[in-house]
Amino acid sequence: MLHLPGIESVFLILALSKSGELDDRELSIAIRKGDQKAFETFFDRHYEPVYRFLISRGMNHDEAQDLTQRAFLMIWEKRNTIDETKSLRAFLFRIAYTRMLNHIEYHSKFDQNTDPAEDSASGSAKTTEKEMEHRELLNQIQRLIVAMPEKRGTVFQLCFMKEFTYKETAETIGISIKTVENHMALAFRDIREGLKTVYGDEILNRFL
Repeated sequence: MLHLPGIESVFLILALSKSGELDDRELSIAIRKGDQKAFETFFDRHYEPVYRFLISRGMNHDEAQDLTQRAFLMIWEKRNTIDETKSLRAFLFRIAYTRMLNHIEYHSKFDQNTDPAEDSASGSAKTTEKEMEHRELLNQIQRLIVAMPEKRGTVFQLCFMKEFTYKETAETIGISIKTVENHMALAFRDIREGLKTVYGDEILNRFL
């Protein structure tokens, strides 16, 4: 049975598939060893995509900028724990997204500008609409994964949804780590192009 991603994973799939670029393992290794130049390269490469991702989720400029910087700071502070067989870029997006949720939850406690009953009804309607949109996205992604070549779909399931390392996936399937990386790049491309065909650029950008 196909293991479907949660809403958080849907956002990450869309964001990560936008550039179609996976991290270079050598860059992750260098950052783990404390190479500041490698970290600067990683920062320059991914700052703008993470910032745009947070803006697309409703953060203003200052919030997105702060959350993005904090996500990179956490990468550097936790560099000794970096696993080069996992995508550092995906990890960065997960940190930023989680911090965004915490930020929203914290500030919602102090929002006294709306009537509770009115805000509850409005929020419920918006939530229902969003849930329907997300459910449709999940269905579309499911179809796209099923339509992938068997090995590519299996690699994507293991690496992204079950969070196997590239090494674990390579050993499980009996292929090289480089082949796993290639399958992941192609899987993200398939998802991006498939969703673009269904929604078009203008509609798809609502989710990015």
